[in-house]
Amino acid sequence: MTAETKTELTTVYQVKGMTCGHCEGAVSGEISELAGVSSVTAVASTGQVTVVSAAPLDEEAVRAAVDEAGYELV
Repeated sequence: MTAETKTELTTVYQVKGMTCGHCEGAVSGEISELAGVSSVTAVASTGQVTVVSAAPLDEEAVRAAVDEAGYELV
């Protein structure tokens, strides 16, 4: 019997322009659509967005998702 170990990667991004819960939801929603992302936590007060994914994400893809939400990846 073989047990598979699922490893996940946690990355913290800095996003400029988030000021409220709606902002957090917009950024989280766009990043959540990227392939391999299992969870996203955005915190407007710090500008930090924590992303848990199965593999490293392409920074340009994350930047595009943040831009689509109307904010800026720092």
